[in-house]
Amino acid sequence: MNKYKLILLALSMTGFVQAKVTLPAFFTNNMVIQQNSTLTLPGKAKAGKNITVKASWNDNKFTTKATADGSFRIEIPTPAAGGPYTITISDGETLTLKNVLAGEVWFCSGQSNMEMPVAGWGKVMNYEQEVAEAKYPSIRLLQVKKTTSVTPAENVEMNMGGWQECNSSTVPEFSAIAYFYARELWKELNVPIGVIDCTWGGTPAEAWTSIGSLKQVPGFEIQASKIEKSEAIAAYQQEIKEWQELLVTKDAGLNKGIPMWISSLQTDPTWKTMELPGYWEQKGLHGVDGIVWFQREIEIPSSWEGKEITLNLGMIDDEDVTYYNGKEIAKGYGYSTPRHYTVPAELVKAGKGVITIRVSDSGGEGGIHGEGKDMFAEANGQKIKLEGIWNYRIGIALGDLPPAPMSLESSSYPSVLYNAMVHPFTIFPIKGVIWYQGENDVWKPELYAEMFRALILDWRKKWKKEDLPFLYVQISLLPEIDPEAGEPPYQLFREKQCVALPNTGMAYSLDIGDPYDVHPRNKKVVGERLAEQAFRIVYEIK
Repeated sequence: MNKYKLILLALSMTGFVQAKVTLPAFFTNNMVIQQNSTLTLPGKAKAGKNITVKASWNDNKFTTKATADGSFRIEIPTPAAGGPYTITISDGETLTLKNVLAGEVWFCSGQSNMEMPVAGWGKVMNYEQEVAEAKYPSIRLLQVKKTTSVTPAENVEMNMGGWQECNSSTVPEFSAIAYFYARELWKELNVPIGVIDCTWGGTPAEAWTSIGSLKQVPGFEIQASKIEKSEAIAAYQQEIKEWQELLVTKDAGLNKGIPMWISSLQTDPTWKTMELPGYWEQKGLHGVDGIVWFQREIEIPSSWEGKEITLNLGMIDDEDVTYYNGKEIAKGYGYSTPRHYTVPAELVKAGKGVITIRVSDSGGEGGIHGEGKDMFAEANGQKIKLEGIWNYRIGIALGDLPPAPMSLESSSYPSVLYNAMVHPFTIFPIKGVIWYQGENDVWKPELYAEMFRALILDWRKKWKKEDLPFLYVQISLLPEIDPEAGEPPYQLFREKQCVALPNTGMAYSLDIGDPYDVHPRNKKVVGERLAEQAFRIVYEIK
């Protein structure tokens, strides 16, 4: 590919392309716009050009002029529920949005219980039937791509190519609660419904709140101030450098940074055995995050000598450094990335071959996982199985260290999800918000009460709508997060979820939870209960 094609490709992948009129990525065909509101169309065009907007629901034309950098912004009134319509924007070259409906738009956000799809990894109750029966062309789905930003963004990428009609091919990977909620609204209101799936599993409330509002929440004032003053990057770089140096110092498998357990099979009684593949939490290391060293000895046949060996190690959560007979051969990253490594031919001798893997896991499940059939060494057309018993020893448990500094790229870092995934939509009129989050904050109920209130007021301010309806789900039954730390204060947390703000409503979920699964599958009832709150508080019809 020559450099000119590369430039064109790069331009086509950006949110705003300079060649003709462009809009943020959530303005697409099939979209739903909030009825009886004012729609803001921000975009880019040729510098200095006159911009004309025409919507098919009336004969009016709206005009403005692009600035020197090509920016423009036009506001147009939207009609009562109906459609389909077209919206045409032109600076001499025309962009037309087709199959646009006017109706009710709801922003659906939170962590994994809101993210949980109808099928996909979620598999809600009766998901096969639900998918088969999902034929609602007046319900439109928009799913926001997961991304972070330390500053407020004006655009964000969409999954599925933008707005899509709800059907059996678009609903499987979409938020189940958002879908069931939209279905109930459509049945009762008989108007087009648009739902925006803006979710990220395992995230705290502060990641979804703007810096300006975080400064008012006790416990976040200093950090928020650093972020606002752009001091956070330098502070993080220094903190992570010091923490990584401590990690290396404390790892029992390293001596001044040099690995000690890689040249021969370790027979010290501190080494134990584990059957792989499998997450180590399920193999006796419950609750352990940190570094674990694994070893396995294999017998290299004489026919392999002087030939490259391919090591297929399944998947490793999160990172690894792999050694063969004392030599580092590879490093790997990504909890779901299959590891295929090559042992150089000059290292391959007949006899004993020792594979040592230093596995680092920063949280959640860790270890060498996947299918047993994917673990083998291969050379000269032959395979040696690597599934089965491995020796292991803990290098360092993160519980023995101070908490690691949080990366600015982490989805849990304050404000990064608000900046990247919420802020771009604050120019887009919505009817209200449905929210399901709190599992990551269950240990801090008092702080959550302040944070949740701040988040709701923050979003209302950003959307410039003081009475923006905000409906949320009570956290359900949850398994114990850490038995050694005692029972989490679930009941107190649920009490703190109850915010004394107008136009808010909570959907009860305690009776439909699962004490053995943090993601209960009865999402249909959750969607229905949120809809009941909407009918009572927002639409005043039940």
